[in-house]
Amino acid sequence: MEKHTYQKNTAVNRVYKSRIFEMVFSDKKELLSLYNAANGTKYDDPEMLEVNTLENAIYLSMHNDISFVIDSRLTLYEHQSTYSPNLPLRYLMYISDLYSSMTRDENLYGPRKVLLPPPKFVIFYNGIEEQPDVQELRLSNVFQVPDDKPSLELRAVMLNINPGHNPQLLDNCKTLRDYSEYTARVRRYAENVSLSEAVEQAITECIKEGILSEFLSKNRTEAKKVSIYEYDEEKVMRMMRE
Repeated sequence: MEKHTYQKNTAVNRVYKSRIFEMVFSDKKELLSLYNAANGTKYDDPEMLEVNTLENAIYLSMHNDISFVIDSRLTLYEHQSTYSPNLPLRYLMYISDLYSSMTRDENLYGPRKVLLPPPKFVIFYNGIEEQPDVQELRLSNVFQVPDDKPSLELRAVMLNINPGHNPQLLDNCKTLRDYSEYTARVRRYAENVSLSEAVEQAITECIKEGILSEFLSKNRTEAKKVSIYEYDEEKVMRMMRE
């Protein structure tokens, strides 16, 4: 049996702000819960996760949110508040960097196979534009000419996690449901009060109601700053699209 040769960690200083999604699911216990909910698995040891998130941004708004290996399988998670057909292309860049890191000490010109963990690409979407519960985005969709049998393909699944969508997924992962509810409240309140007031109100209510309460209580100041940054960035991205 050939030995798996991938590296466990890739670490470069971040040059972009963290997101609430990343902050919440940087906890291995929460990340494992999300993985189980999305895959119908029942792993119970968070230490099985080998997190290898890319921490060097190519552009300010282009970065790999969360990636990890479990049971010899590589999973890449992205959170998006704005839909983009270019997500498979971005994933191609991420997976290339990850595989390059995993095989940096291997002889890619030798006769022995260099084994790789098979990847799975998942996008958690909670933007205001209406999107179906589940859809598949393909790299071939952005090719300049149609190709019935593309030599290179990448498939990513986009899951809508807004309230009212994918109820089974949200029921199976309370933290994901809480995250969905928290971000929805920030958006709703920001329609009537300043963004800072909206975030403060959402945080206060969620802590009282047991919605992301432990995370928000421990990280209140940082969570508020990041939420304001995220909302502003989302608004700018939406204006650019329009």
